[in-house]
Amino acid sequence: MTTLEQSYARCRQLNRAYGTTYYASTFALPRVKRDHVHALYGFCRYADDIVDDLGAAPVEVREKALGEFGDRFFADLESGDSDDEVLKAVVHTVRAFRIDPDCFRRFLRSMAMDLTIATYETFDDLLGYMDGSAAVVGEMMLPILEPAVPAAQAHARDLGIAFQLTNFLRDVAEDLDRGRVYLPQEDVRRFEADPHERRVTPEWRALMEFEIARTREYYASADLGIDMLPPSSARCIRAARRLYGEILDRIEANDYDVFTRRARVPGWRKAVVVARSVVSG
Repeated sequence: MTTLEQSYARCRQLNRAYGTTYYASTFALPRVKRDHVHALYGFCRYADDIVDDLGAAPVEVREKALGEFGDRFFADLESGDSDDEVLKAVVHTVRAFRIDPDCFRRFLRSMAMDLTIATYETFDDLLGYMDGSAAVVGEMMLPILEPAVPAAQAHARDLGIAFQLTNFLRDVAEDLDRGRVYLPQEDVRRFEADPHERRVTPEWRALMEFEIARTREYYASADLGIDMLPPSSARCIRAARRLYGEILDRIEANDYDVFTRRARVPGWRKAVVVARSVVSG
């Protein structure tokens, strides 16, 4: 039977393996809170793997597996415990910090959208998806981060959106391989850029410049929220924000080539940013 310590360790492994930037930032948090952040990541990764990493499984199989995962989580949450190697820690974290269970319903709803929706016509349509896939993660995190004022929630949502928009811009090629495009189609048409061509053209550069500028507006809002956090939490989120922001810088440095080059922040740079965040508070 999985112990609570083993479950948290498994979530930490998932975070370290698949969310390296996010994982590095957690070292700026007090040790007592790190495992809870890893647990939230573990939940999100578990669901994402069902959607994207079941090999050639048809949509209905993935949909059934995602539904069963959600049903199991909410049943375990109601009972107060789980014997699943990931959910045991998640249930413990959710109950310890009284995180709203509806956050997880919204997250799973967006994961289900990935099973059948390949494109989004407008940015507002994309925001509807990101409410559950990104903004809600900011909401999940807030009880752990303990902001001083309720107004921090809107900025936490914007940080989640900024992180995901950054991922979308970095991962255009990977998403194309999965048959998805997370760039609003109205923007693609406006700039006459075709991501399916997988080449950097003047039109592609213009589109990417526009999307990066919009993403930075969300980071600007997020910065206001970071100042509402206690120093012990702010240093972690500030480190994550800086590292994700640098991904945009590297996309620009790569001349917007997200097809043959992946914009990465090297490990040494992550260590420097986290260390400086800890020292500066």
